[in-house]
Amino acid sequence: MPTLLVTGGAGFIGSALVRHLIAETDYAVVNVDALTYAGNLDSVAEAARSERYTFEPVDICDAAEVARLFETHRPAGVVHLAAESHVDRSIDGPAAFVQTNVVGTFTLLDAARAYQKASGAAVRFLHVSTDEVYGTLGPAGLFTEETPVAPNSPYSATKAASDHLARAYHHTYGLDVVTTNCSNNYGPYQFPEKLLPVVILKALAGEPIPVYGAGANVRDWLYVDDHVRALVEAFERGRAGEVYNVGGHNEKTNLDVVHAVCALLDEMSPAGAPHARLVTFVTDRPGHDARYAIDAAKIGRELGWTPRETFESGLRKTVRWYLDHAAWTDRVLSGAYRMERLGAA
Repeated sequence: MPTLLVTGGAGFIGSALVRHLIAETDYAVVNVDALTYAGNLDSVAEAARSERYTFEPVDICDAAEVARLFETHRPAGVVHLAAESHVDRSIDGPAAFVQTNVVGTFTLLDAARAYQKASGAAVRFLHVSTDEVYGTLGPAGLFTEETPVAPNSPYSATKAASDHLARAYHHTYGLDVVTTNCSNNYGPYQFPEKLLPVVILKALAGEPIPVYGAGANVRDWLYVDDHVRALVEAFERGRAGEVYNVGGHNEKTNLDVVHAVCALLDEMSPAGAPHARLVTFVTDRPGHDARYAIDAAKIGRELGWTPRETFESGLRKTVRWYLDHAAWTDRVLSGAYRMERLGAA
């Protein structure tokens, strides 16, 4: 039963991966998460009942603690998802992004290298990144694995730096590194600062739904469970040193996404309909990339992965989940979960 260290396993994508690994595979999972504002162990409550699950409240920038994780758990691999990821927050406070995304990634890579050298045991390192490192696209074309990086926000710049470190550790030290760059994820358990949960919760509360600029920015949308299946494929069968782009083949303008959510809420929670009347255009944020679009042909060709969800099916599941899990969002928004955790500590 090989053991995986999953960093950021209490976050949105990380918790989805932990749930998948426990439910669908035989891996032993060590969830490594410092439980910053977006980390929530409620998201892995069911997985945590498994004897194959262990939680380690470790900051990935703490070199001594990260070294201890390798020595204690002797992992066959690392799936590195821990990151500061909200663009608006990176504009207001970039230092935290440099620390977690750059220093944290370096600390993990160096610990994996040292452990492998000392123990002789092979360690596979899956580095999970974003399409935002490629910058912005015009009205045509797609990001491929050969697209030059051109980050336009402190968030994407720190993720690009971490991608370069991962590549360097493979080419310099021979560490078995695979990198994935994904498009916009959506689905259950997403912290309510990202677009979809913001729209859902604002609409249900009858509050203005903020849309940057004219809402014309285009994103490719990827359902989170499709993404974690891609991560498992990349970890198990991806070629060392390679990059795989993961996308949902679902390009939508932000305004189209907002209107689609509002239409589903009109159907599923008609009180307050039409919810689209709440759309409010606000000043665009600095450095807002116009368009992202992923060419996911390589991961399909080499690893046989394709998304199972259409945007419509995934969005319906997502809206339904938030309607059915108001208690989860209430705990997150009220800070009750964090107060309980701090009290326990």
